[in-house]
Amino acid sequence: MSLFRTIVTLCAMTVLTVVGPAIAAPKPAVGTATTTSDATRISTHLQRNLSTLPWYGIFDNLEFKINGSQVILSGQVTSEHAITKQDAENVAKRIPGVTSVVNHIEVLPPSPFDSQLRRAAYRTIFSQSDLGRYTMGANPPVHIVVKNGHLILEGFVMNQMDKTIAGLAAQSVAGLFSVTNNLRIG
Repeated sequence: MSLFRTIVTLCAMTVLTVVGPAIAAPKPAVGTATTTSDATRISTHLQRNLSTLPWYGIFDNLEFKINGSQVILSGQVTSEHAITKQDAENVAKRIPGVTSVVNHIEVLPPSPFDSQLRRAAYRTIFSQSDLGRYTMGANPPVHIVVKNGHLILEGFVMNQMDKTIAGLAAQSVAGLFSVTNNLRIG
């Protein structure tokens, strides 16, 4: 019997020597993004979930940055869609691996003048034959943000020509104080 105990003891010691360090090794906290693949996974989930928010539209702009396991939300939403700010934060909090959310989304002040400029910019920009395709789908890739008479184009277009045409069309809208073309190609 003592030979049997000796063999069992040696086997147990061998197992603990080999497996013990792996068991005792510190592990990242549950729900934290520690690798590039975690950040990519969070980014993919967040992008998909933000684009399907019910009140997110062409006159709103949502952006985010990922800093480890922290998500930083930014952008602008119209006062009519103010609930989108809280919805975006709630969506980000529910993504596995996200430990904190910083919400810097700005709710634009209500303004009949800005609303009129948004509609005029929409009609002018998307009546251009090359840009009409960007109005397709529930969430178009081009967003028109107007704050206090200043227009900002955000989002993505397919090529430099579309970016230039959108910027020139926006500049032709009467009543705008300035136009900033932040459209990205991609």
